[in-house]
Amino acid sequence: MERFKLSLAGRERLSYGIILVMLLWLMAGLVKLQIAQHNELAIKSENNRLRVVPIIPRRGLVYDREGRIIIDNRPSYTVSVVPAEEVPELTISNLGELLGMDTLQIRNRIQRNLVSRYQPSMVKRDISFEAVAILEEQSKHFPGVTYQMEQVRQYNSDLGVEVVTGYVGEASEEELKRPGNEGYRLGSIIGKKGLEKQYDKVLRGREGTAYIEVSAAGQILGEYVERRPIPAIPGSNLTLTIDNDLQLACVQTLDTFCCGAIVAINPVNGEILAMTSYPGYDANIFSSVIPESLWVEISNDTTHPLLNRPLKGLYPPGSTVKFIAVGAALEEGIVSANSTLKPCLGGMQFGNRFFRCWQPGGHGSLSAAHALEQSCDVYLYQAGIRLGVDKLAEYYDRCGFGYATGVDLPNEDPGLNPDSRWYDRHYGVNKWTRALVLNNAIGQGELLSTPIQLARFFCALANDGTAYEPYIVKKVTHPDGSELNISPKMSFRLPFSNSTVAILREGMRLVVEGEHGTARRLKNNLYSIGGKTGTAQNPHGEDHSWFVGVAPIDNPEIVVCAIVENAGHGSDVAAPLVGQIIRTYMDKKMAPEAITMTAEDGE
Repeated sequence: MERFKLSLAGRERLSYGIILVMLLWLMAGLVKLQIAQHNELAIKSENNRLRVVPIIPRRGLVYDREGRIIIDNRPSYTVSVVPAEEVPELTISNLGELLGMDTLQIRNRIQRNLVSRYQPSMVKRDISFEAVAILEEQSKHFPGVTYQMEQVRQYNSDLGVEVVTGYVGEASEEELKRPGNEGYRLGSIIGKKGLEKQYDKVLRGREGTAYIEVSAAGQILGEYVERRPIPAIPGSNLTLTIDNDLQLACVQTLDTFCCGAIVAINPVNGEILAMTSYPGYDANIFSSVIPESLWVEISNDTTHPLLNRPLKGLYPPGSTVKFIAVGAALEEGIVSANSTLKPCLGGMQFGNRFFRCWQPGGHGSLSAAHALEQSCDVYLYQAGIRLGVDKLAEYYDRCGFGYATGVDLPNEDPGLNPDSRWYDRHYGVNKWTRALVLNNAIGQGELLSTPIQLARFFCALANDGTAYEPYIVKKVTHPDGSELNISPKMSFRLPFSNSTVAILREGMRLVVEGEHGTARRLKNNLYSIGGKTGTAQNPHGEDHSWFVGVAPIDNPEIVVCAIVENAGHGSDVAAPLVGQIIRTYMDKKMAPEAITMTAEDGE
């Protein structure tokens, strides 16, 4: 009995000891939770009941020079998944069926855009309103799924101005790593091409932040009042130098041809009045995720609709650049205003090769201005030989060829202006002949130009020798109403004296108004036009058709450069096309009257 009593007392002590240990263990746990891990657990608790939702600012609008819309925004819905709230085997499968997406694709997008398990991870933009209604009505079938109203870009597809506007898309991981892109995140919209890319930071504004309280089941309870939302700052608006009427005229004149490009510039200040590339693409297809099949179709199109021909299309400029060799010959004393070279008899022998003129019957003896009027190849051959490869290349360089114009759009190609060093690198030292200069003098051979480079050169001719950098943004209007007006920037002065420029401008006038001009059909009774035709040889098909027009020739306001690929003579195709565009411009300034055209043939 005594032993039993002792045993009972021992058991009581043991029980008290166990209880004490348990109390100590609980107290240690409380200390750990309340003190050691307080901050960490508080954050997790906060995350469980809060959603930090980015407020996407309105992207800036884009207008033409008269205030007409070019790029707008339209409302759309973006669907996301909160990873911590999704239910396996339910959320992703139901969402995939609703959106018509593969479950693996959804999972990859969640992982790619994951910021936190408690924050929405974007899955798809621009979903239909019907899908939103289903998400709203059947939310229990989509645990962890949320949606948000955003805005997507709406481009004026009728204007064919995508070579200017470009388009936007989701920022790639490579883009996020680039210096200056620290403010972007996975899922952010970023400019991919055109002014959307060039002026992205101006257009995008600054994201804000909203704090939403949710229940343990993920149900939205409302705004979290203990944290003030950070408002978004909308992007700035852009007013362009583009004239929508002129832009539409460019599209309409090209739509019967396979491929081509047009650039129209005000020579007095460098403002781009219109610019188009044909065929183009509808930039609206990039506003949401583009189907892979459509992307493959566009990428494999042999007409290259994604090519920005005005800025990146490389072509032999043909006879349009004969002004440079003629001007160089005048400056170097090879010819004078009224002197002539050997007469053109339809061609010229040089070494063991006969170089033909485009006119088989020849042009006879010509002065500098009349050689430009009739676009005589033989006259230019002789000027080129006397100048030599390097001197001619020097003049091309000083006239803006072989380097970018500086237009405020990305990814401009510099073109190609070959000199003796270039030929040595590509053909080997002493493995090329002086005969190459004959082709360079008439705008053929290895010489390559973009339409915007050629347009800038003619702007300099029209503007008494001064070239301005072409530019597309005329004004920036900030959210607070303040405005930044963009001023023209001088690019260069032509390497010609005033007297030489006067002769070259007379040559431009004679091309249209002269008795033997190659673009006589553009002569009319209302205003004067000057310019130059060009027919560029194309090793891949029919000749390319060029024409650059200037109007009015005595007080120039517009220069229009057009190339139509595989179309033949410049006088037959490109010249009438440019004439229509100039007429559109002039009709806005004059009372509509019938323009009498004189149909003639030429180069």
